[in-house]
Amino acid sequence: MNYNLLGNTGVLVSEICLGTMTFGGDGYWKAIGELPQDAVNDIVKMSIDNGINFIDTANVYSYGLSETMLGQALKSLGLSRNELVIATKVRGRMGEGKNQVGLGRLQIMQQLDDSLKRLQLDHVDLYQIHGFDPLTPLEETMRGLEDVVRSGKVRYIGCSNLAAWQVMKANGIAEKNGWTKFVSTQNYYSVAGRDLENEIVPMVQDQQMAILPWSPLAGGFLSGKYTRNNKPEDGSRRLSFDFPPVDQERAYDIIDVMQSIAEAHGVSVARIALAWVLAQPGVTSVIIGAKSTDQLTDNIKAAELSLTTEQLDQLNEVSSRPKPYPQWMIDRQSGDRLGANTFTTNQSDGTK
Repeated sequence: MNYNLLGNTGVLVSEICLGTMTFGGDGYWKAIGELPQDAVNDIVKMSIDNGINFIDTANVYSYGLSETMLGQALKSLGLSRNELVIATKVRGRMGEGKNQVGLGRLQIMQQLDDSLKRLQLDHVDLYQIHGFDPLTPLEETMRGLEDVVRSGKVRYIGCSNLAAWQVMKANGIAEKNGWTKFVSTQNYYSVAGRDLENEIVPMVQDQQMAILPWSPLAGGFLSGKYTRNNKPEDGSRRLSFDFPPVDQERAYDIIDVMQSIAEAHGVSVARIALAWVLAQPGVTSVIIGAKSTDQLTDNIKAAELSLTTEQLDQLNEVSSRPKPYPQWMIDRQSGDRLGANTFTTNQSDGTK
C-alpha cells in the first residue's frame, strides 16, 4: 500500500480509502448494501490489516446507521484512533425538520455533534460538505466549518460534488478571513466518467488539493459483471439504483478494452478500472466500497497493479471525449506557450 499526502497537509493517507455506503442498508440505501455489524467488523479489520488507514463515511448514509456501525467496529476491534484518518460529511437531509438539511452554521454544528456520537469519537480528521447548498451563503458555511475546526472537533475540511468555481470561491472567502480552507475534494471519477478532468483536475493541481474519487467502478458497471452480452437484468443494482449515470454503449467499448488488459495481467476487470483511476494526476486516495471480503481483497490488490504506458494510452483513447469549450480553446491557444522556450539567450553578451 502506498501513502500520499492529503493535499497541502502533512497527513499521509492510504491510496485506497474504505467507503462505508454498504454498511447498514437502511431504506433508500438498501440497493447499495445491507451489511450487518459482524460483516462490517470483518470489512474494517481486513482493510486495516491490508494497510488502509483512511475511512470515509457520511451522516446521510443509511441516515446515520453507517456511522453507527463504523463506530462500533472501531470500538469492537480495539483499533488505535491515532493510526486512522476518519472522514465524514454533512449536507443531506437527516430528518423532517425545516433545518435538518443544508450547510447553515446551525446544521453544521448540530450534525457534527450527532456524527461524533454515532462514531463514538471526540473528533473527525476530515469533515466534508457533501454538496452545494443554494440557500446558504458560502460565507456562513465557511464560518461554520471554521468554528468546528477551532472547537477541536475537526482537524481538516473538504468538499464533495462542487463545481471548480464554487471550491475556489469558498477557499477565497476562507483565505480572506484567515479561516481554514478545503484541503480535498471528493468527486465521481472513473474511466467511464472523466468529466472531472475539464475543470476540477486542473484546479486541484494548481491549488495543491487532494482528489478523492468516489465510485471508481461507476456504481458497479465496470466491475466486470456487465458486458454487451451480459447486460443488467431485473434485480441488479444498476436497474434498481442507476447511479452514477453511465453511457452504457460507450462503457461497453471501454469494458472490451479492459477485458483484454485484464487477461494480459491475469486479474479482474475491476482491478484494471481501479488501477486506471489510481494512475491519474492529482488522485490521492480512491474510495472503494465492498459487500464482501472477497470483493474487498480484489479491489485492494489494484494498488499493486501497474498498467503499462501502452495500456493506459489504450484506455485513455477508448474513454476520451471531445473537450468542452473553453477547454479546447485554452489548449489551442496554449500551444505556442508550452514546451521549449521560444527564444534563446546568447550566453556571451546577453542578446536574444
